[in-house]
Order: sequence, then C-alpha cells, then structure tokens
Amino acid sequence: MNSNSLNALALQRLKKDFWGVFSFCVILAFGFLGLLAYVIAPDNSEHANQMHLAVHSKPPGFKVKMLNVPNQFKSNQHNLSKWFLGEKYPDKTVPLRDYEFTEDSLLYLEYGTPLDTLLYKKMTIEAFNDVDRKKLVIDKVFYLGTDKYGRDMLSRLLVGARISFSIGFVAVLISLIVGLFMGSVSGYYGGKVDALIMWIINVTWSIPTLLMVIAITLALGKGFWQVFIAVGLTMWVEVARVVRGQVMSVKEMQYVTAARALGFNDLRIIVNHILPNIMAPVIVICASNFAAAILIESGLSFLGIGAQPPVSSWGAMIKNHYNYIILGKPYLAIAPGVCIMLLVMSFMLLGNALRAALDVRR
Repeated sequence: MNSNSLNALALQRLKKDFWGVFSFCVILAFGFLGLLAYVIAPDNSEHANQMHLAVHSKPPGFKVKMLNVPNQFKSNQHNLSKWFLGEKYPDKTVPLRDYEFTEDSLLYLEYGTPLDTLLYKKMTIEAFNDVDRKKLVIDKVFYLGTDKYGRDMLSRLLVGARISFSIGFVAVLISLIVGLFMGSVSGYYGGKVDALIMWIINVTWSIPTLLMVIAITLALGKGFWQVFIAVGLTMWVEVARVVRGQVMSVKEMQYVTAARALGFNDLRIIVNHILPNIMAPVIVICASNFAAAILIESGLSFLGIGAQPPVSSWGAMIKNHYNYIILGKPYLAIAPGVCIMLLVMSFMLLGNALRAALDVRR
C-alpha cells in the first residue's frame, strides 16, 4: 500500500490519537475476555449459573470451603463446546462450614448451618483414594463476591461481556445489510424509488427507538436472538440516510460514468465502484451503533424483555441488584454499570477518532 494513500494517512492519524488507541485497546480487552469467558471464569458452567444461596451477596475476596462432587456426565461434552458454550454438566458444589474425613466417608456441615447443631451430613467415599479425597474439598475464592443468588460475580461479568459484544455485532451487521441496500438503491435510482424508500425511512425514524425495539421484541417473543434481530432492525435508518446521501454525491463522478460507458450493470457499479468509496462515514456510524446497541440491550434486559434468565446480561444484573445500592452493597449493581460505561465510552471515543482520522479536509 502506498504510504501516501488516504488509508495510510488515516491510519497514521489514528495511531497518533491517544484516546482512539486507548479505546481500541479497551474494546480488544473486552472482546478477548468475552470470547474466552468460560476458559477464564472461575465458574465455567453454562451461563455461569451455579447458585449457592447460602453464600449470597458476599463481598469481594470471600473465601469458603467447597465440596466438589464430580459429575458422571462430564465426558459426554466435547472440550471445544465447554470452552465456548460453558459446561453443561458441571460438578456439584456445596459450600461447607465444617467437614471431617473418616475411613470410608465424609461428614460435612453445610455453610449457613450453626456449628452447635448435629445436622452433619454423610457421604460415602470408600471408593476414593487419597488424591481424590483431596479434590473433594477445595478452597473457593469469589474475587468479586457473589450476587443475591450466590453466583460468582466475576464469572457473570465475563459471560455478560460476550452477550454485549454479540448484540452489538449482530445489530451492526443487520443494520449494515439493510441500510446499505436501502440507501444505495434510493440514492442511485432516485425518482419514485427514492421517494418510497425515504417515506419508509422517515416513518421508521419518527418512532422512538426503544418503543420500536419493545414492539418488535413483543411480536417476536422474549429471547436471546429475538433481541438481536429487534435491535438490528431499528438501527438501519441512520446507515441508509448516510449511504443515500453519499451515493447521490458520487454517482455522477467520472469513474462511475466510465463504468457505465464500459457496460457494467448497476449492481456491479454500486458494489465495486461506489460503496468502497463511501465507506468512511459508514464505519464511523457502525462504531456509534455498536455502542447504542449495547445500551439498548442493557435497557431491555433491565426492563425484563431482553435476554432472559439464566443468560448473563449486564442490564439484568443491574436490575437484580439496584436495590442493593442503598442496602450497603452497591458494587453488585455498580460493577456491571461500570462495564457498560467503559465499553460504550470506548466505542464512542473510537468513533470520534475514526471520524477525525478519515476526514479528508485535515
């Protein structure tokens, strides 16, 4: 690539923008953590949903002895499936207050049971050797504490990063497909086609985004993929308007006229000659749409019509724990809120950096 090309110059400008580079690194870090969530998370069960009500709402750094009983169905799941989807058959874990090994059994007292009671439970372990016995009782550390259901907060936050990235990626992809098609057709052909598409755009634009997402979600039903589609179908309008304006400004330029003179069809002219030259503002819009999609999904989950339990969503985590802000444990709601703020702010800063770097007037 020629070092004097516009792309090279834009890349050089972007590298000199501290906040642009910083926000890009933050986005990469969240993306990496989300992709490898089940590998990194202390609770690698599906949706990080292992509940221990006896240790609910514990502070960060809480330690407890945990009885770990291996699940016999673990071998039925492939390792790749466990790494990317979580473990469907996790080991059974029970928090302990006290325990004692005998020759052929384990006596244990569950966490939350008073020590002066005689409610010790017995588990026969005569088939276990010394090594296996040591693995039965393990030290468990909840680095960010537990939520009100006794689930590991760190694991839920890591899996929630995957949800936020997924909703942003799918929503932006849908908005790009619909917006590029509608905007390029409207701007290239003009006339009645342009009038019809602009009418659709204006009607869609006049409906509040959150209201439309709620309507689409209720029509499609509550669920994981329904939210993705609903958010994506509400974000194409801005892309279409920008693409339409850009296509109208370049369709009469000499390289487009030359393509027509060579007999190229309209599809080839739009895809190969027009769209590659108008993608700079579209890229900037995609960055802001990514941030908007994360906010919308979090808002829907907070209202209870987004990703449904037991799916880990930052918005749902705030909904479940916002009362704890005044009950002395605000971190249960603040932690997912900070994650949303950091990720959304990073995408907005990256969008601003891209806008400055791609400005040909600089």
